[in-house]
Amino acid sequence: MKFYSPLTAEFFPDEPDWEDESYNEYEGYPMDGHDLLQYADAVDEAVKKDIADFNGDLMQYYHEDDSVRSKVVSAVPSVEIHGNKLCGCLNVELRESLNEGEQAVLCDYISGQYSDGWGEGFEQRDICVEDGTLAVHFWQEDGFEMTPSFEKIPKPEKNSLRPKMQLIGQDGNIFAIMGCASRLLKNAGQRDKAKEMCSRVMASKSYDAALTIVSEYVETELTPKTRNKPNRGDAR
Repeated sequence: MKFYSPLTAEFFPDEPDWEDESYNEYEGYPMDGHDLLQYADAVDEAVKKDIADFNGDLMQYYHEDDSVRSKVVSAVPSVEIHGNKLCGCLNVELRESLNEGEQAVLCDYISGQYSDGWGEGFEQRDICVEDGTLAVHFWQEDGFEMTPSFEKIPKPEKNSLRPKMQLIGQDGNIFAIMGCASRLLKNAGQRDKAKEMCSRVMASKSYDAALTIVSEYVETELTPKTRNKPNRGDAR
């Protein structure tokens, strides 16, 4: 079972634009889950490294002797792309299903861990990315919610020719689009293509050209539809 929750962050560029009125040297640039798509790999690696220090299980700090304690084997935080944005993802291993009341108790406990426990420490750890550093928040004072999911996430087909990605509904930021496409390619076992695509996008001269390049590597609405040429003997 998984529980998804929003992620936010502050981004501090290595070379800030001091004339940009939206930039604050103490608070950086605010980011949401869509913005964080371009840094998905770095955030994922930082979470895995951080939780390795305590085996990742937040339930080891749960001291209530109740049905939640008896049913939940472990609860491990991670990040995952969900709904075209990077989200917090709590991976919960169960002995048996939780009812709604027990889910509420678990979510309340995890909310406390995200705000004052593990999450408070994690957000103070700088995550180094190519062009700056990130401070990532698993908990927010406004809009925080944990959404349960019982769906089985299908494993991507390895080395598929073109993973599919829908541009409609995506963040218009080309770096977010590139990050999402790169993630899909890596999950499909195409790391070399992901690296090649990112290099070409970064060298492109326009937004439209960058979208065209992305659509060569992942199947989008802009990817040309190919038709099988009929053999000479085929009926037309």
